[in-house]
Amino acid sequence: MQKLFWYHVLFFLIYYIFALYSPSDSKGYFSRPQVALDGWLEIYDTGTPFIDFLGYPFIVKFGFSYEMMMLLFSWLGYWGFVYFYIFFKENVKHKHTFYGKDLITIFIFLPNMHYWTASLGKGSIIFWGLALTTYGISNISKRKFSIFLGMLIVYQVRPHVFFVMLGAILVGFFTGRQKVPFYQKMIVLLAGTATLILMYDKILAFANLDGDNVFESFDALSSHRAQELAKSNSGIDISNYPLIFKFFTFWYRPLFIDSPGPVGLLVSFENMFYLALTVRLFKGRFLGFFAKSDALVKTSAVMFLGISFALSGTLSNLGIIIRQKSMVMYYFLFIILAFLEYKKVLQENKKNSEAAPVDTELEVPNNIQLTQ
Repeated sequence: MQKLFWYHVLFFLIYYIFALYSPSDSKGYFSRPQVALDGWLEIYDTGTPFIDFLGYPFIVKFGFSYEMMMLLFSWLGYWGFVYFYIFFKENVKHKHTFYGKDLITIFIFLPNMHYWTASLGKGSIIFWGLALTTYGISNISKRKFSIFLGMLIVYQVRPHVFFVMLGAILVGFFTGRQKVPFYQKMIVLLAGTATLILMYDKILAFANLDGDNVFESFDALSSHRAQELAKSNSGIDISNYPLIFKFFTFWYRPLFIDSPGPVGLLVSFENMFYLALTVRLFKGRFLGFFAKSDALVKTSAVMFLGISFALSGTLSNLGIIIRQKSMVMYYFLFIILAFLEYKKVLQENKKNSEAAPVDTELEVPNNIQLTQ
């Protein structure tokens, strides 16, 4: 964790240097609270205004400089890695390697994940919230506050991601292999349903969707945003792509030939790594594993697929895709780890059964009579 901290600080410095000589959202997050005419509570809202709201007391009241705010948000992003690391280690008991290197270590040192979580902005905060929630559901009985705080943070930054996460937790809780008392399931179901009802309109408004025609308005919004984003230098028009190609673009592109700049080139190596890991899913009994998997695996799968579906149709700019995918890739990586763990356990069980002594015919002394 100490090495990871300084590694994360390195990416804070890299991002800071880039921000000095190029446009950056972090500059807006720092300048807007300084010119806000209303008070602190009046500027509150979900989404972008929440980052302004969060930074206001530090910038206006405590006099934090731009560099101090960048470092503060980078520090919060670092805690996201700490929570995800604990989550991995608690639920993966064996060591799994990739060309001799520990996979968990590789995961928490992936550069793209650090670059977008080491600055003043949404990326570091929502990554922290997602990690805190994931850490909490790893041990629900002892970490209820972590779940509450993490989901509250996610809702403030991206309500539609909160919507997917809540649905993912409900699906995992009800379909996982763990035996959960009926009353606990009902409590979770009622609490989740009430939360969705209360926040339904807010989430739709945030996402610019029509409550009477959610799917039609989502499709129209996706097509419009895809066409608009495709006009940029790193744009690709995927509005007419089949769904599977949209997913592929979101998960695995850019791939060297279409990388937008030096950051895109670095991410291309990461995407090749993701492709290599994906191949491992086809070298075993993945469907059998998933059917028997626990709540954490199913929750991660719904999170990964749900957010990917929501974003893949609207993000036609490779630069934005590179940034946004950092929200979901750790859930994909956990599914990979859980699958490798499953195969490892099967191999150990097979070895143990083969090594077990075979029963031989019992030899009975002549002076002992057997009775039926």
